[in-house]
Amino acid sequence: MQKPYFLYFILLFTTINTFGQNITSKELLDKAIAYHDPNNNWKTFNGRLNITMEIPKKSSRHSDIQINLPNDFFQVIATRDSSTTRMTIDKGICSYALNNSEKISEEDKKKYTLNCERANLYKNYYTYLYGLPMKLKDPGTLINSRVEDRTFKGKNYFVLKVTYDENVGSDIWYFYFNPKTFAMEIYQFYKTDECGYQKNDSGEYIILTKEKTINGIKMPKNRAWYYNKNDELLGTDILK
Repeated sequence: MQKPYFLYFILLFTTINTFGQNITSKELLDKAIAYHDPNNNWKTFNGRLNITMEIPKKSSRHSDIQINLPNDFFQVIATRDSSTTRMTIDKGICSYALNNSEKISEEDKKKYTLNCERANLYKNYYTYLYGLPMKLKDPGTLINSRVEDRTFKGKNYFVLKVTYDENVGSDIWYFYFNPKTFAMEIYQFYKTDECGYQKNDSGEYIILTKEKTINGIKMPKNRAWYYNKNDELLGTDILK
């Protein structure tokens, strides 16, 4: 009498573990992009993002970000407490200011980390994260051919594992997609050791909740950052 139930559970387990193999990594990425950017607007994105970063036990940082991909322009104006910094990359040319003045002492440059390396870091950071999942089509992005099935915080996901060419980056990333809507709901990264192996006690995971449509693109309204090693909350980016 129990044999049919036993076979049923074997079948159920097998179905769950092979569910993600009914879709290829390319198909999954294409469906995710169709969900977030149905009209292919990211390539010509020209818009502003107003973001508040809430950090535990620290004052919030408010950022006004301009991204103009066709004109190769990026600018972030960030205010925390009584200080405002501005970093600009205009067709590869960098400039920065403190409280609307480009005459900045060396001490303040160091204090507020005002330099071209930092400006380019912000440009890459914001255009990458708010350009996902479309940015996974960029050259140098290596997507594992296998779609994984994972459960995270009690919810099932399709997961893409992504690495990068050596000249692009060394971290290992995982992107979690809703298996019904194909919305991107989590991403996670780990550092690697000198041999290129994943360091499981490193990196962070980022939970995306709610959405805001900007220039026809569905972007995460809230991005909450946590350490992988202990689930400690680092901060939350809120798209206003």
